[in-house]
Amino acid sequence: MEYSFKTITPESLGSAEFCSDYGAKYAYLAGAMYKAIASKEMIVAMARSGYMSFFGAGGMPIEKIASALEYIQNSLPSGAPYGVNLLCNMLQPEIEEQTIDLFLERGVKHIEAAAFMEVTPSLVRYRLSGLHRTEKGVESSHFIFAKISRPEVAAAFMSPAPESIISTLLKSGAISTEQAELSRHIPMADDICVESDSGGHTDQGVAYSLLPAIQSLRDEIMQQRQYSKHIRVGGAGGIGTPDAAAAAFVMGADFVMTGSINQCTVEAGTSDQVKQLLQKIEVQDTTYAPAGDMFEVGAKVQVIKKGVFFPARANKLYELYLRHESIDHIDEKTKKQIQERYFKRSFDEVWSETKSYYLKNGRKSLEELESNPKQKMALIFRWYFIHASRLAMAGSSMQKVDYQVHCGPAMGSFNTWVKGSDLEHWENRYVARIAGKIMQETALLLNKRFQEFTSRVKHSATSES
Repeated sequence: MEYSFKTITPESLGSAEFCSDYGAKYAYLAGAMYKAIASKEMIVAMARSGYMSFFGAGGMPIEKIASALEYIQNSLPSGAPYGVNLLCNMLQPEIEEQTIDLFLERGVKHIEAAAFMEVTPSLVRYRLSGLHRTEKGVESSHFIFAKISRPEVAAAFMSPAPESIISTLLKSGAISTEQAELSRHIPMADDICVESDSGGHTDQGVAYSLLPAIQSLRDEIMQQRQYSKHIRVGGAGGIGTPDAAAAAFVMGADFVMTGSINQCTVEAGTSDQVKQLLQKIEVQDTTYAPAGDMFEVGAKVQVIKKGVFFPARANKLYELYLRHESIDHIDEKTKKQIQERYFKRSFDEVWSETKSYYLKNGRKSLEELESNPKQKMALIFRWYFIHASRLAMAGSSMQKVDYQVHCGPAMGSFNTWVKGSDLEHWENRYVARIAGKIMQETALLLNKRFQEFTSRVKHSATSES
């Protein structure tokens, strides 16, 4: 038997429909990083080079998102590939609604839905407001790109909008009767991004297990629903080299998404000091710490540990929260250590700042804040996580050891890959250049591997004859 294959090119990797839908050069994109670390400059640079990417709108006030959108849209021609992140906000759903209002007003056609555990009314309203019939069937001009790490969440985005939400939106006049009817023929998301163990919030999923499971789920739902358009499934988490991208594409990924490696680029919206830290880490230089925004439930984020004390201090705070019902129950030596070394200010000062924030934003009453000692302790400890992120983004030289920098081991593998080249230094790392290099060398690597495989088969056949 004769085995042969055509030459693999960067354009042939992944889904051709993905590239067509997004107007993208390759089936590669850069994911959002919160508080504009995935900056407006990054999005413009990627789009100008023909790559899809998502602006990091998470944690930003609506007026700053609007300003960033104005910059992006004024900098790019109509139809250029770009999108904006929508971060789930269970505590303040009105923030989601306001953000969707902005997206609809500004004509944002692509959003990255992240950290959602279920489909929300704001997502449904966005998706359904773009519904229309085509020769192929029902489609939406509003694309939802869902980042997930659990099969049940993937299933929700692969299904049509929930009937209960459709009914509520229909009664309120937010959608039309026709949109409600058409919604039953289309999934909530066009693309499912399977996020394996990654920087930032992570369920620590294993790509080799998680991606095939979600692909099988997709195939099952496609068979049941008979959608006119194929749901695409791609991979993220741990992708920082051609080897990792090649593994994803061989497993059948329709696209790949990078994250951590883009934080260490010229366009990234974080400090030069953070980029200097990131360019030196290796694959073993990340670890897990409590997530500040989900502190009480013990959710985890992956962060760098080399050169900083943040992971150890964050885990210590969480341990104290689990063991004690109040800050008053913590021994004096430990309280002194936290205030003098971690916080660089007293608990009273932190509480005053925290209280002002919550009252100003109307999220809690003074009575609610003061009534529960354990909750008060959690809020004081959560301040440290916010503070640690601010220090990193500002590049503070005074508390460098307290930097909180979300990052996965992909950063370390990337550093190893580019060692000795001009990309070793972050000042030469441009997001679009990195995208092109990864995709081009992924194609070269796969050609090399498949040539090796076919030569072995030929040798084996010759030996047997």
